[in-house]
Amino acid sequence: MRVSMSTGSRMPVNGRSIQDEIHAVQWHVSALRVPRDGDDHTEVVSRLRELRARILFDHGRRPDFRAPDGSHVDDQDLDYGAWHFVARREPDGPPLGYIRLSTPETGELFQSRFYLGDDAYQRLLADENTTAAKTFEHSRLVIEHRARKLGLGAYLNAVAIGAAHHLGAELMVGTSGTQDGQDRFHGRFGFRPVPGTRRYTRQYTEEVILLVHRVAEGAGEYTDLVAGMCSHFPEFAAEPMVLPPPGPADRGAVPTGLLSAGAPDDEVWRPVLFEPVRGADRAALADLLESGTVRTVHDTIEDQLRELIGCREPGGRFDEPTLAAKVDDQLAGIDAWAYGSWVWYPWSGRLVHLLPREEFRLVRTDRNREKIQRPQQRRLLAHRIGIVGLSVGNSAAITLALEGIGGAFRLADFDELSLSNLNRLRAGVHHLNVGKAVICARQLFEIDPYLDIEIMPAGLTAENMAEFFRGDGTPIDLLVEECDTPYVKIAAREHARALGIPVIMDCNDRGMLDIERFDLEPDRPLLHGRLGDLRAADLPTLSSADKADLILRMVDAERISPELAAAFPEIGRTLSSWPQLASDVALGGALVTEAARRILLGLPCESGRFYVDLETLIAPEYNSCALAGVTA
Repeated sequence: MRVSMSTGSRMPVNGRSIQDEIHAVQWHVSALRVPRDGDDHTEVVSRLRELRARILFDHGRRPDFRAPDGSHVDDQDLDYGAWHFVARREPDGPPLGYIRLSTPETGELFQSRFYLGDDAYQRLLADENTTAAKTFEHSRLVIEHRARKLGLGAYLNAVAIGAAHHLGAELMVGTSGTQDGQDRFHGRFGFRPVPGTRRYTRQYTEEVILLVHRVAEGAGEYTDLVAGMCSHFPEFAAEPMVLPPPGPADRGAVPTGLLSAGAPDDEVWRPVLFEPVRGADRAALADLLESGTVRTVHDTIEDQLRELIGCREPGGRFDEPTLAAKVDDQLAGIDAWAYGSWVWYPWSGRLVHLLPREEFRLVRTDRNREKIQRPQQRRLLAHRIGIVGLSVGNSAAITLALEGIGGAFRLADFDELSLSNLNRLRAGVHHLNVGKAVICARQLFEIDPYLDIEIMPAGLTAENMAEFFRGDGTPIDLLVEECDTPYVKIAAREHARALGIPVIMDCNDRGMLDIERFDLEPDRPLLHGRLGDLRAADLPTLSSADKADLILRMVDAERISPELAAAFPEIGRTLSSWPQLASDVALGGALVTEAARRILLGLPCESGRFYVDLETLIAPEYNSCALAGVTA
């Protein structure tokens, strides 16, 4: 059936309500309940499994969902006794999304129960003051890439939740991925995480967390939408489900996600790595090359191998036959095309052939040697760095990645790139309106695709502050704070001090660098005591004038440049915001990186505020030629 309904006013998205965004495209949803002993449903269950497994495989992102023969597999006994929902644009169109709702009849098979263990699961139900007979599980929400920007995920999620409400659920449970913010997506429907349940799951190649939703508490931002789906559930249930017949094109076919992967998608930021020596990756790479989405192929592996040998044996002067023999030795019988990794960058359509991670990093950082020795480089790459604010922070992130400082990054910024950012942020006009966190993650992966990167595109907030600092057993080792919001600046430092995490800040004016070694000084006052006893919790009570005074105290009004001082009273009158130059931002990236390297290697780097003022330093009294008596 095709559903259209009026849901009233909700939170606006670009001037439209969330429900308006979802209903801008209307969907045809069909439902099927497979009996617990549904042997006569084997064929349809097989097709449903293939549909969701193909989407979950995601052109190699989750290789466990593809069998060696090229078929897509996701066999679960939980499919029997469950409701299955499939969405299309047209009644006879291809399926674009799927979700499963399991009822108490199969409660002993719930994924959530296996994830927690029986005892912990029973304690959870007791804590939620309900029973297994009133608990439903929704799972396997999968959406084709080309439908993700059209609101289908939210629509299908509302369908399953509404169905559970209609069928008498008191509690809903489910596991959720976290890598692309899936847990936050479910949070908008009233789901909340169960503390202590986040952990890495190999099948999904990401960290997973258990979520719960109490029906009595509503469905968050989507309460009205879910209520509408609840009332329409009998109509969904009456709609017969028809799936396309299997055929040769379905077996090992190109994942549909590949067919749209090269299209501009402002949310895509993670590359896909293929190692052809693995059978599943070899098949997935073949699919990709046949899909027509690869715009350019960059294969310089022979040159990289030669450079690798030169880095390992810098004193060698090899003739061509000797060098070729050394390359053959390095390949150790593997075909050159299958050596290392092929990296697919879906936002640009580029497929790049690179050395394996350790060899890649050895060559890429080889010119650091003597300034950064190889053992030091390995230590630096073992650290995780958090960066808040990715306008000025973008320069720091890129410089850190180029220098090989940090093998893992956690990036937070709520803002999107605007035209006026292009005076200082290294991006292109094609990035306009793309999230700054997405842009930065792409740039870092294009420097080193083996990095471990997480992004928080909603920015740093009171709700996600703990997650940003601690992750799930992967806390950051260093914070680079470059945001504009006073609350975040103070709250982030409060968390950093409590956890003993050093903080670096560049103010891109007069080369000011701020360092707070909370790892060495756990009682150090925030911002060197410039804030007095002020806490982040106090900020909502401050007047606008008090907040302006606070910002001036943070940056030290007596030391800012004359140009910046003159700009402050003009902001909002003749200036849209304070002035910032690309040269100042680039210098800031260098200063942050220098301080980060010293801190993470245990070299001398004390707390304080330092100025590398080019206005002062590029002056006659610092002219070394003049001081030495050298003239033209």
